Amino acid sequence: MPFALKGPSLTLRPPEPADAPALLELAGDPEVTRWFSWGPYTDEAQALDWIERCERQREEGVHLDLLIVDDERGPAGVTGLSEFSARDLRCVVGTWLGTGFQGTGVNRESKAIITRLAFEHLGMNRVGSYSNPENERSTRALLGVGFTHEGVLRDWHRHDGTWLDVNVFGLLARDWAQGPLAEVPVELVGEVPPAFPRG
Repeated sequence: MPFALKGPSLTLRPPEPADAPALLELAGDPEVTRWFSWGPYTDEAQALDWIERCERQREEGVHLDLLIVDDERGPAGVTGLSEFSARDLRCVVGTWLGTGFQGTGVNRESKAIITRLAFEHLGMNRVGSYSNPENERSTRALLGVGFTHEGVLRDWHRHDGTWLDVNVFGLLARDWAQGPLAEVPVELVGEVPPAFPRG
């Protein structure tokens, strides 16, 4: 059975080649990729390359990117888990949304779904996240769903040859269990890819 996670109005699932046109439309917007080290997409082949890379990374258990699909409006963006530490039971979540889905509640529900995957199904103790200090929308969104701002990592990555700082955030399993994200009902369909670490 295909792997997916279903919330009240969203489904998270692995991307497929048929999703490439939608991904090109979403990630072809320079405003969407403004804070990233990639993009914007200019060709469907870029989306197809990413989809192929996602499959390899799932098989290797190193990166679990999932397409966010709104039940009524279709693909909305991407969220995923990476930087896994099997010993320390931690990983990092990253999310991006098309401009038409920002500020609509999609981020909150997708975070509820992906953190349930991390804490309940993979047994992680910590989920971290990052934002550019100048990206106030992303910072507010992480704080709004219960992540704690833990500091700033200086010159954390390069974008177009420029060194950029990032805010670092964390959400612990015990805090998640008592917070609003854990209250969102989530159904697991199929099985989580077996290569990922489990606590």
